[in-house]
Amino acid sequence: MKKEDKAAKVAELADRAKASTAMLVADYRGISVAEARTLRTEMREVGAHFEVTKNTLMMRAVDEAGAAELKEYLVGPSAIAFCDGDAVEPAKVLVKYAKELKPLEIKGGLLEGKLIDVAKIKFLASLPPREVLLSQLLGAMQGPIRGLATVCAGPIRGLVTVLQRVQEQKEAA
Repeated sequence: MKKEDKAAKVAELADRAKASTAMLVADYRGISVAEARTLRTEMREVGAHFEVTKNTLMMRAVDEAGAAELKEYLVGPSAIAFCDGDAVEPAKVLVKYAKELKPLEIKGGLLEGKLIDVAKIKFLASLPPREVLLSQLLGAMQGPIRGLATVCAGPIRGLVTVLQRVQEQKEAA
């Protein structure tokens, strides 16, 4: 690779790293080209870009992007998933493929500027989808309000019941 090409690749990787909410690093040794292609395709579908690149180029790129902490995981052959939006779905895909393809090994990553290890990536992958989390949060927020409304409506309901009984007694008499 020519020096100009390397500089362009480093700039491209740095731009992608700056724009990413998360970067997940994996050791791809031992997976076939077809398996790598299906992994890339599935990553693209969930809003991530999975790329195999030379560690020297990636180290320069993370320095430029201000994510030098990631260098810790750039040892040996490395492939990086650049997550454009939510990091949960790409983590799910990576963990799924790590289980299916034994040679693929997750090393760690960077989530919103903080270093994360394999356990945190697996935890991230175990989270329910964003929509489910939002609905659970909304349900938790509605619970106390619903309880308050029930408690406030209790005396009024009791008064209505008493008035109905009085009306029934007067009609019976």
